[in-house]
Amino acid sequence: MAGTKGAHSVEDVLNSIFSATYLAAILRISTPLLLPSLAALISVKAGVINIGLEGMMLIAAFTGATIGGVLQNALIGALAGLLAAMLTALLLAFFHLSLRGDLILGGIAINILGSAATVAIGYQLSGARAIGLDVPPISLPELDLPFLRSVPLIGETLYTAIGRQNVLVWSALLSAFGVAFLFYRLPFGVHLRAVGENEQAAASVGIQVRRTRYIALLLSGLLAGIGGIYMSMGYLNSFSRDMTAGRGYIALVIPALGGYTPLGTLIAALLFGAFAALETRLGSFDVPSQLPQMIPYLATLIALTLYAWRRRQTAHPAS
Repeated sequence: MAGTKGAHSVEDVLNSIFSATYLAAILRISTPLLLPSLAALISVKAGVINIGLEGMMLIAAFTGATIGGVLQNALIGALAGLLAAMLTALLLAFFHLSLRGDLILGGIAINILGSAATVAIGYQLSGARAIGLDVPPISLPELDLPFLRSVPLIGETLYTAIGRQNVLVWSALLSAFGVAFLFYRLPFGVHLRAVGENEQAAASVGIQVRRTRYIALLLSGLLAGIGGIYMSMGYLNSFSRDMTAGRGYIALVIPALGGYTPLGTLIAALLFGAFAALETRLGSFDVPSQLPQMIPYLATLIALTLYAWRRRQTAHPAS
């Protein structure tokens, strides 16, 4: 009997994995990974890797949920959160590009600031150190696409998977193509990549290196901010302490796994989202909860190992 029950459990979990709801979960979970990953990609291409993504996401999430919740206006809250993230990115740019401070140390300081400041300000506002804010919940709307139901054969499945997603999920997917358009179709994208590849050569042909990197870090902060806003006003509807849970750090790895291209970054983020969604599904098993929680981080280690192996094979091909 126990074996039959276990078999049914496995079958139920497999059925839940290979389903439209699982695909919908992948999109929801991938969004706060994809947006900061694109932010990291832009900064890497400009030669100024943004280590402070985690802090920027937290600051945006906190600001958006707080102002949006108090005013009960999701749009104003989202704009305030994006502004806060971009100002934080501007602070990092000023520290590194104008004051010549160390970029890595500046990014780490931003991450510490994001974690500590949101807790401190939240405590001053609501007296809650551990959980979050005592403000009404607020969410950005979902985009309903009922016409998908009319697609022959797969209409209902398609609607379940993508028919009712938050607007920021679609914004994230469009952002990947927007970054590709920026890199390969706009003059600024050519300048940005040139600065990242060889700043002396770029400067010799008249490209403003510092200005280009300032803009790159601001764009990086904007995308990270959208990711943070999604966490507190899309994925959830309120802010909680350190709610980004390391996504800003994982996002630093994803562009490398995607070959430092926008499309590759999109695919890599979706794969990470699939592993994270699998974590939730495997919670149905009668196993210690820590084991499913290891899956996204184990996937990160495996992916880094495969990436290092691929780089080594490329650098030293077999004769």
